[in-house]
Amino acid sequence: MKDSGAASDHRAAVEVTKDRNGIEQVVLRNPRGASAKISLHGGQALSWRTERGEELLFTSTKAIFKPPHAVRGGIPICFPQFGNRGSLEQHGFARNRSWVIDDNPPPLKPSDSQGKVYVDLLLKPSEEDLKIWPHSFEFRLRVSLAADGNLALISRIRNINCKPFSFSIAYHTYFAISDISEVRIEGLETLDYLDNLCQRERFTEQGDALTFESEVTLFSMCIHRNIAQKFAFVSAFLFCRLIGFISVLQIRLQS
Repeated sequence: MKDSGAASDHRAAVEVTKDRNGIEQVVLRNPRGASAKISLHGGQALSWRTERGEELLFTSTKAIFKPPHAVRGGIPICFPQFGNRGSLEQHGFARNRSWVIDDNPPPLKPSDSQGKVYVDLLLKPSEEDLKIWPHSFEFRLRVSLAADGNLALISRIRNINCKPFSFSIAYHTYFAISDISEVRIEGLETLDYLDNLCQRERFTEQGDALTFESEVTLFSMCIHRNIAQKFAFVSAFLFCRLIGFISVLQIRLQS
C-alpha cells in the first residue's frame, strides 16, 4: 500500500510540458509548492524554486534555449569530459544531447519515498557520438525533489559492452546568489589547489571555510586527490552538500 501511494504521489507531482522552442521539459512539484524544472535538452535542471517562490538557480540573460547550444545556467551535466581536458568539445557532449524520460524507473526505497517526487532521464550514445568517443554507455540521471524542498541529482553511468573506459563528470551548477558576503564554502581545508588568478600557482587551503567580499571573476581550485569527505556550499537561502569524489572544483562569483 505504501509503495502504491508513493507511486500515485509521484505521478501527480510530475508534469511534462514544452518550452517556447518545443523542447520537452519535466516539472517536479512537491506538496508544499517547491518546484524544479528539468529540460530534456542536456538533461539540465533549469529552475529550482522554494515553496516561497524564491529561485535558487541562475540563468544568464544571454542563454540560448535551443540546440545545438548549451544552456548557460541551471545545472549543466558535464560528461564524458570536464572543461578542455581532452579531445572532445568543452565539457563533453552530454549537455548538448537530447535525453529521454524513463517511464519505468527503479522505485525509491519505501523509507525514502515519503513526499518525494522524481524523474529518471537516460542518455545513450548515438552513432555520431561513438565516432568521436567510442565507448558504449547508459547514463541514468535521477532528479528528485523532497518534501522539504531539497533537490538531489544522482548520476549512474553503466558500461554496456564491458570494455573499460575513463570519463569525467561534473555538475556545473549556477547558483543564484543575492549577497556575496553571505556565501561560504566548507570542507576544503588541507586540500591543494591551483589558483588561475596567480598563474596557476599551487596553494594549500588553510581555512575551515572560503568566504568572499567582492566579485570573483575566476577562481579555480584543481584538487589533485579524491575527496572522501563532504563539502558544503552555504548562503542565506541555500545549503548544498555534495557527497563523493571530486577532481576539480571551479568557483566563479560574478554579477
